[in-house]
Amino acid sequence: MRLAVLTLLIALCCAACKRTDESAVPVEKIVVGPVRLEVAVEGEIRSSKATPLTVPGKQWTSREPIWLLTDGEPVIAGQLIARFSTQQSELELAQIVIDLERNQLSRLAKEITLDSDQSHVSIDLIDVATRLAIAGRYADLDLASYFSRNEVLDALDDKQFLGTRRDVLEWKRRQSKARGETEFAVFDAQKASHERNASVRRKELDASELRAPHAGVLMLATNWAGEKPRAGINMMAGQVLGYLPDIEQMEVEMKLPQTASEGLSIGQKAQVHLVGRPASKVVTALSSVAATAQPRNRENLAPYITVKAPLPKSSVRALGLVPGMRIEGRIQLLDAASGISVPNIAVIEEGEHSIVYVQKSLKPERREIELGVRGIARSEVRKGLSAGELVVLTPPRETAPASSLVQVSASR
Repeated sequence: MRLAVLTLLIALCCAACKRTDESAVPVEKIVVGPVRLEVAVEGEIRSSKATPLTVPGKQWTSREPIWLLTDGEPVIAGQLIARFSTQQSELELAQIVIDLERNQLSRLAKEITLDSDQSHVSIDLIDVATRLAIAGRYADLDLASYFSRNEVLDALDDKQFLGTRRDVLEWKRRQSKARGETEFAVFDAQKASHERNASVRRKELDASELRAPHAGVLMLATNWAGEKPRAGINMMAGQVLGYLPDIEQMEVEMKLPQTASEGLSIGQKAQVHLVGRPASKVVTALSSVAATAQPRNRENLAPYITVKAPLPKSSVRALGLVPGMRIEGRIQLLDAASGISVPNIAVIEEGEHSIVYVQKSLKPERREIELGVRGIARSEVRKGLSAGELVVLTPPRETAPASSLVQVSASR
């Protein structure tokens, strides 16, 4: 009997424990106190004012660098930064010179042809004028003279024919001259075009070197794929090869995933330091936040938000900061002396409404709250929760109609 009673008591205790475990849910107790929300960032030091260095030559012509100065190397005014191949320009210039000579030969041949045609027309006009003068003698004679009637009539016909032929030859000479002037204009236009192209190629030969306009630190530009210019690649004239930054005006450019960028705004405090040098701390504030997200590079298509913050000149000089140095740190989204925050996993978003579940007598109660600054893991709560309440960390995810919301007034 005693053994049976003991067994029954053990079974009842196990059943009670099982019901307790099944009804228990993870919760967090709301407390009022300091609220600090931060987001980790990494980026690079850049100059906020930099002189662009473009590939020399006529816009969009192909240029190939055969030598480049090392990225990040200090330069002085007039120092050689890059040298470009002139082989293509030399070949194109040689072809243009051949085209110019061909143009001159074609024009000369046309002049000879035109002079020959004009000479033939002039000879025919002289012949017509001579024959017309002879025919005029017969046309003016009396029909009763010693010339036969047929001879006089033939002379009259010849005079009319020769007059018409003379008019045709005059027209032909004018047409030949006008056509020749038109063709000469075409030759002259082609010559002018060839000369312009030759001038461009000669300028490209003269612009085979890129030199520093002023002292600075060379920063080679990065394309969309994250690649920097190098010797042997094909570039276009006018393309940005790099920059000469003003080392007195420096800033940090930081990138962070779009999912972690909610709550960023201009003026927020940022504390950064050089990678591997935690003691090199610099405190600054955000000066710009990109409106849209962009992929970091071709390999990483995830959207990132770019933010910038200026660096004090005193810190730049004291730490020896130069463009290209990598940094890491944290941006302070919120630093409130007193407030309430909840884990993001406890919040359900339903349109414009934010919902949490508050544990009430072992039964979760649906509650609408007003969120403030949102961080990666936690968010500020402005209205809807009070100190001491228990927020369910794993709320049910089914969507309830708006009419079923339990409105509870609670102060922060």
